[in-house]
Amino acid sequence: MRSSRDARPGALDPGSSSSLAPDPPMTPASSPLDPDRNCPSCPRLVAFREDWRAREPGWFNSPVPSFVGDAPRLLVVGLAPGLRGANRTGRPFTGDYAGDLLYETLSDYGFSDGTFRADPNDGLRLTRALITNAVRCVPPENKPTPAEIHACRPYLVATLAAHPTITDVLALGRIAHETFLRTVGEKLALHPFAHAAVHRLANGLRLHDSYHCSRYNTNTGRLTREMFRSVFDGIAAAIEG
Repeated sequence: MRSSRDARPGALDPGSSSSLAPDPPMTPASSPLDPDRNCPSCPRLVAFREDWRAREPGWFNSPVPSFVGDAPRLLVVGLAPGLRGANRTGRPFTGDYAGDLLYETLSDYGFSDGTFRADPNDGLRLTRALITNAVRCVPPENKPTPAEIHACRPYLVATLAAHPTITDVLALGRIAHETFLRTVGEKLALHPFAHAAVHRLANGLRLHDSYHCSRYNTNTGRLTREMFRSVFDGIAAAIEG
C-alpha cells in the first residue's frame, strides 16, 4: 500500500524524522518506565511545561505516564500528549477528541472495561492493552523535535521490556510508527508507513499502522470510524489467531 502523510495539524514533518540514520535497538538497562514529574531532559519542553503550570496550576502539566492494563497484548503508541487533553488530565488520550474515538474502539474490541468519560477518575480499566506516547511531555504546537523524541525513547524501551506479553503494536500516525521502528532497531525503508499496513518485525512483534485519530483527520475524512475499526479488526484477528 502506498505510504501516506499523517495529516494531523502541527504533526512533525515526516521527512525530518526519516532523515536521521537508523538507530541500533536500545536496551532497557535500568531505565524507569515513566519520566520523573520534573524531568529536565528537554529544555524547550521544560520551559513550556513551566509556563503552563503557571497558567493552569490545576492541570497535570507533567510527563504523562503510560496507561497500563493487566498482561497487555496490544501496545498503542501516540505522538505526544495534547495540551488540553492528556497534559491537562494526566492520562493518555483523555480530555480531547482523539481519546473519544480511541477509547470507544478499544471498548468495542474488548480492550477496556468500564465507561470512558474523558476523566482519569472515571474508573475505566484497560484489559490486554497499554497506551503510551512517543514523547511524554506536551510540545509547543504539538511539534516535538527529533532530539525530544530520542530523549524519550528509553521509556518506550523500558515499557516494552517490562511487558513481555505484548504481541501487537498500534502506531497512531507516521511519527509514532517511525519512533517505534527506531526503538527496536528496524530500518524505516523496509517498513513504510501506510494506513492499515501490518509489519512483521524481526523481534516477532506485529506493527499495525493507522492515521492518527485526531479531530482534524476525522473531520477531513482522512480517517473515518470505519477505517479505524478495520485496523482493529486486523489487530483482534492477529491476537486471537
